[in-house]
Amino acid sequence: MCGIVGYVGPRQAVGLLIEGLRRLEYRGYDSSGIAVLNGSGLAVVKQSGKLSALEQRLTEYTPKGTVGIGHTRWATHGPPTTGNAHPHVDQSGKIALIHNGIIENAGAIKKVLEQRGHTFKSDTDTEVLAHLVGVCYRGSLEEAVAEALREVDGAYGIAVICSDEPDVLVAARKGSPLLVGVGDGEWFVASDASAILSHTRSVVYLDDGEMVVLTRKGYHVRDLAATRIEKPVNQIEWDLATIERGGYAHFMLKEIFEQPDTVRNTMRGHLLEEEGTARVSGLNLTDDDIKRINRIVITACGTSWHSALIGEYMLEELARIPVEVEYASEFRYRNPVVDDRTLVIGISQSGETADTLAAIREAKRRGARTIGLVNVVGSTIAREVDGGIYLHAGPEVGVASTKAFTSQVIALALITLRFGRLRNLSILQGRQIIQGLRALPEQVQEILDRAPEVEALAERFWRSNNALYLGRGVNFPVALEGALKLKEISYIHAEGYPAAEMKHGPIALIDENMPVVFIAPKDAVHGKIVSNVEEVRARGGQVIAIKNDGDDQIKRLASATFTIPETLDLLTPILAIIPLQLFSYYVAVRRGCNVDQPRNLAKSVTVE
Repeated sequence: MCGIVGYVGPRQAVGLLIEGLRRLEYRGYDSSGIAVLNGSGLAVVKQSGKLSALEQRLTEYTPKGTVGIGHTRWATHGPPTTGNAHPHVDQSGKIALIHNGIIENAGAIKKVLEQRGHTFKSDTDTEVLAHLVGVCYRGSLEEAVAEALREVDGAYGIAVICSDEPDVLVAARKGSPLLVGVGDGEWFVASDASAILSHTRSVVYLDDGEMVVLTRKGYHVRDLAATRIEKPVNQIEWDLATIERGGYAHFMLKEIFEQPDTVRNTMRGHLLEEEGTARVSGLNLTDDDIKRINRIVITACGTSWHSALIGEYMLEELARIPVEVEYASEFRYRNPVVDDRTLVIGISQSGETADTLAAIREAKRRGARTIGLVNVVGSTIAREVDGGIYLHAGPEVGVASTKAFTSQVIALALITLRFGRLRNLSILQGRQIIQGLRALPEQVQEILDRAPEVEALAERFWRSNNALYLGRGVNFPVALEGALKLKEISYIHAEGYPAAEMKHGPIALIDENMPVVFIAPKDAVHGKIVSNVEEVRARGGQVIAIKNDGDDQIKRLASATFTIPETLDLLTPILAIIPLQLFSYYVAVRRGCNVDQPRNLAKSVTVE
């Protein structure tokens, strides 16, 4: 969840490190720091708060040096203070280390080191690891890091430098993303390619249990047992412009408005209208493989879990195959019933979500076939699953996911088409779904063109401190996602429920001060939703309804409405979520919240 960047080369490191951290701040923004080898030792500068606070400190003192590491933190062990900020140094003060992840046996190691006279200045597990590397150091930083890592349990992405070896940087990963940037006579290490993209497009992805040693002459990759590993150099296809705001006030707003393109990109090349099916060769499943599968488990977290719920409705309705949706954090600690006829689908925007990755690994261990829906090429999940679909939504910087959600739903629709046509779906039904999918980009754009209407709704309701989101059937997950977006970025307490469940508790909360958002298209359960709206009105609640054109019944009952185009029932979530994303955004802006970097959150959850 934290951001890591390191540099070895001919240029001054500080500016490069700060530039990289600025690109990575969405991964954590509690505190930040750098360490540079300045020729006479380590120069460490760190500061609590946003990266701008560190930049201010560096105006007073900018250390010189061409080898360095930088870090931006999302706090796990200890509060976000300057003392707990990375880098941390060992007992000698010669070794500096930055870390993303959690060292689970840090407490036991710390007790042993304290008995040996070590003193600690922070509350972090990272400082313990720095001290352990120092204990293992006997003239080779490479061997010291390897020896120390053989003693630790947990997850890590680390970068380490030592003043006794001024031309060396060592990095390693286990459960936390890390890559090497290969430049022209210079080398980088980073937790995300965005940190180094302005300097090189050539990257090497590290796998779990691997280390990289960077020197001024080049780099080599090895495992903890000293076995050298040959790794391919990959080329990043997207450019720096895709991670800039492009004139928008916030990344989240930019990414909401990119959805006509991202929806189109996710389905591009997959739709076979004549056959009424989808080409998804990346799944690596033959027709016989698909027919043999008798159960699907979809595992995910957060927003991805909501898209998985929509996928459950799609697959069960159109492919007639049993589907279960599991929180990845629960799946990995259960004794799940999966076998070689079970397909396990992992959904993760980053492709690095720790719980989802662990769930995929557990499923594979039990013999299940696995596929991934991820947005980041070269991510760990993408490399470890048996097959999958890249979302092609482009980098998503805003912490609150938007365009990845709609692309995930599109990807699940593609899988549904492929499975459905082999099992239960007629060619005419398949063609109808494809026509609905092809119409979505223009329909999304039509909604975005009316964003001022949503902004006006936000102006009416931004003072509310609670909200309830209700939907039925495939739109129940939309209610969950709409509520999540509001609470994530505006800090308003919001809950999503199946509309019929309102009577089983939440109705007690409804009064004239609580807006109740209904997802109420003219679908198969429209009459039921109308009844639920009546129940809210009878108790004085303010109804905001997402409806279709011509629905005068809902318009008469609601306090406010927003109209979305009509589509197939199972595709409605892709349209219904757009105004809810915009509503959350405009409410958060009106309340003065930090939209792109909401408190306590980070973009990529790479720890449990």
